[in-house]
Amino acid sequence: MAHSTGTSSKENLIGSLWMIAAMAAFAIEDALVKDAAQTLPVGQVLALFGLGGMFLFAGMLKFNREPLFIKDVVSLPMRIRIVFEVIGRLFYVLAIAFIPLSTATVILQATPLVVVTGAVLFLGEKVSPVRWLAIFVGLLGVILIVQPGADGFSQLSLLAVIGMIGFAGRDLASRMAPPTIGTARLGFYGFLSVLISGLIYSSWAGEVYRLPTQFELVSIVIATVAGVMAYSCLMKAMRTGEVSAVTPFRYTRLLFGCSLGLLFFGEEFTTSMLIGSALIVSSGLFIGWRSKKTVQSEVVVREG
Repeated sequence: MAHSTGTSSKENLIGSLWMIAAMAAFAIEDALVKDAAQTLPVGQVLALFGLGGMFLFAGMLKFNREPLFIKDVVSLPMRIRIVFEVIGRLFYVLAIAFIPLSTATVILQATPLVVVTGAVLFLGEKVSPVRWLAIFVGLLGVILIVQPGADGFSQLSLLAVIGMIGFAGRDLASRMAPPTIGTARLGFYGFLSVLISGLIYSSWAGEVYRLPTQFELVSIVIATVAGVMAYSCLMKAMRTGEVSAVTPFRYTRLLFGCSLGLLFFGEEFTTSMLIGSALIVSSGLFIGWRSKKTVQSEVVVREG
C-alpha cells in the first residue's frame, strides 16, 4: 500500500516559511544583543532582555486568560529545562558579545546533532551506525571551527560550545515537558531563565548597572520583540508541517547570522570556518533525511 501522510505539501511550505521567518528573527535578535553588549554590561543586557520577553509573553497569557503558574511548571522536566536554558542563554550571549557573530552562529548549528546524541543517551532512542557517523562528522565540523590547539585558537569560542550544549539540553527537556505547558507559558519561563542568567553573571562579574541610552534601549526592545516573534514562529513551524520537512530550514539561521556579521560587524570568513559549516549542515540534513526515510518505512510496513 502506498505511503500517505496527513500533511500536505502546502502545509509543509507554510511551515518552512514560518521556520525561515523564525531563523531571520533569531539572527536579528543576536545581532542587536551583540550590539547592545558592546557598551552595556552583559548581565544587564540579559536581565533587560529577559524582563522584556517575560512581559510580552505574560501579556499573551493574560489575553488568552491563561494563568502564569500551573502545577506542571515545577515538574522535573521543567526544572531541568530552566537549568539548561540558563546555561544556554548565558554562555551563548557571552559568546556573541566576545567572539564574531558568524562563528557563534555556526557553532550553534550543531545543536540538533547534540540533541540526537542526548536522545540516545538519556531517552533510549536508537540510532544507526550511519547516523552515528553523521553525528561524528558534524562534531568534527565544530572542532574544525573552534580549532583547539591551533595558534589562532580562542578559548572564548568555547563559550559558544557550552551555550550550544545548554540549548541542546533545553530542547531535550522540552520533549519531556508536560503538554499543558503551551507556547506562551513556555516562552514566559524561558525568558525568566534569561533574567536569572543575567543576574547570576552580574553578581559573579561584579557589574554595575547604568541607565541605558536611548539607542541602547531601542536595540534591546527590538531584540526582545524579535526574540518573541522568533519563538512564536518556531512553534508555528513545528506545528504546521512535517518535522522532517521543516527542520532543515533551521540552517537558514547560518545564512542570516553570517550575513549580519559580515555587514554590520565587519567579520571575515576563514577556510576552516566554511569547511566546518559545510560539515555541520551536511550531517544535520543527512540525519533529518534518514529520520524521514525511517518513518516512511515504518508507516509502509504498518499499512502493508
